Amino acid sequence: LSVLLSESFGQNYPEEADGTLDCISMALTCTFNRWGTLLAVGCNDGRIVIWDFLTRGIAKIISAHIHPVCSLCWSRDGHKLVSASTDNIVSQWDVLTGDCDQRFRFPSPILKLQYHPRDILQDNDSMLRRSDVYSKHVVLPVDDDSDLNVVAAFDRRGEYIYTGNAKGKILVLNTNTQELVASFRVTTGTSNTTAIKSIEFARKGSCFLINTADRIIRVYDGREILTCGRDGEPEPMQKLQDLVNRTPWKRCCFSGDGEYIVAGSARQHALYIWEKSIGNLVKILHGTRGELLLDVAWHPVRPIIASISSGVVSIWAQNQVENWSAFAPDFKELDENVEYEERESEFDIEDEDKSEPEQTGADAAEDEEVDVTTVDPIAAFCSSDEELEDHKALLYLPIAPEVEDPEENPFGPPPDASVQSGAPEDTLTGGDKKQRQPSSEGGPAKKKARTTTIELQGVPSDEVHPLLGVKGDGKSKKKTAGRPKGSKGKDKDFPFRPKPYKGDRPSFPVVPDALGSSGLGGVGGIGGGGIGGGGGGLKGRAEGGQATGKHATTHDDDDDAAAAAAASESGSC
Repeated sequence: LSVLLSESFGQNYPEEADGTLDCISMALTCTFNRWGTLLAVGCNDGRIVIWDFLTRGIAKIISAHIHPVCSLCWSRDGHKLVSASTDNIVSQWDVLTGDCDQRFRFPSPILKLQYHPRDILQDNDSMLRRSDVYSKHVVLPVDDDSDLNVVAAFDRRGEYIYTGNAKGKILVLNTNTQELVASFRVTTGTSNTTAIKSIEFARKGSCFLINTADRIIRVYDGREILTCGRDGEPEPMQKLQDLVNRTPWKRCCFSGDGEYIVAGSARQHALYIWEKSIGNLVKILHGTRGELLLDVAWHPVRPIIASISSGVVSIWAQNQVENWSAFAPDFKELDENVEYEERESEFDIEDEDKSEPEQTGADAAEDEEVDVTTVDPIAAFCSSDEELEDHKALLYLPIAPEVEDPEENPFGPPPDASVQSGAPEDTLTGGDKKQRQPSSEGGPAKKKARTTTIELQGVPSDEVHPLLGVKGDGKSKKKTAGRPKGSKGKDKDFPFRPKPYKGDRPSFPVVPDALGSSGLGGVGGIGGGGIGGGGGGLKGRAEGGQATGKHATTHDDDDDAAAAAAASESGSC
């Protein structure tokens, strides 16, 4: 009911800060599930913190990776969560159990992950066992073999994959056949081209935006792009930019209803909000001065924005004005004092002069039986081409109360307890110690996730994730242009060094168990490749459903230096 009544009669965008979410460790990226009930936050120590956004409390913590988490994506039904880390590993997680289903190793950095928006087979375990379609990856064609700086994204229904390169060329490929359907080039005022930094689609409608290196956000209509065909010249619906400060944009996305666009500045913690229909700037949200923005996510249903800066998740929402008179339906709100005239029979137990009321149509309707069992679908949770909700969707995570003195082994002793009881802990090997997780002690044995190595042709193996900003193994390398002064020791080679974690951590095998194991359907990894039957990627760089090469961004050196400096100061221990 609160979702139905959340529509505002005025503006439908956030106006002020509404607190922060403390993830204990440094937050790097965040994403909402399809309904906005859960918020997944990836941290620099490899953990994934899942927040219950209704209670603003931590619902689950998954020890996902050893290296920082750089990208997250929810499945359509909310049961699966895919994550990527800076060591080029992609993992799919079961949200309820926290177990890793599948793991993939890429030869190059992963910049972005995306599930197929509508692929219903991606979570069908029986289909995964019977078919080997997910054990293969597909390389998408590119416009120029020499250009590996590629970004990509599924459209809203997953029918097409849009790719963009550093030369401003946009390709529209059919997801199933990987055939070129349409293409166009993004140009500046003259014939010069500009690099594509990111492509984002609205949750409703056919609009999408392109963030380019010339610091302009262009909004297009997907139907017009398909109509123009190959080498078309479509005109953008809107061009959004900061004409005064010429601000470069770090992250851009649509609102849940697709009527607003938010862009985060790459120079400071500031969020710019435009109205898509007329293109005017309606609000600027300023965070703490001196902080740099890392990620932005708009709530799918409500006018709420989550942003990350300096490792902290900030929440932006509307200013809620309380009106207690609305709680009493018999009361009437008065703008001025009114003298009340008491009726003569107002306090009589029974009005003798009252006539018998006549039966009207409204009274007859009150006598009808009301259906209180049928649950009508909420339009806000359904797409524009859907009428029913997914009843198997995972909206919330069950949370059990904490027990001060829990039982040592609630699942009972294992069958070989008598044999293992006499073995001292020191006799265990290092691998056995690492595989023991605190959350599963005394419980049933978890199934070990299989690791698949994705082989790509012509990809350098020593390429380092842009989040780290250095090349090689981090022992003795040259100083980059964006490296801040005053860094000492190993911190200058690894600005996002994970914090020490107390307790056992899950170990990831270095050598894959088997090549050609079942892959991750409908998932794409940008930059090192992706995986999936929904498939696609870019030659030498992109895999599966969606993939992106190194950086498709080209911006000023001073922006790179400022971003690297803030990342080093906030992420190093």
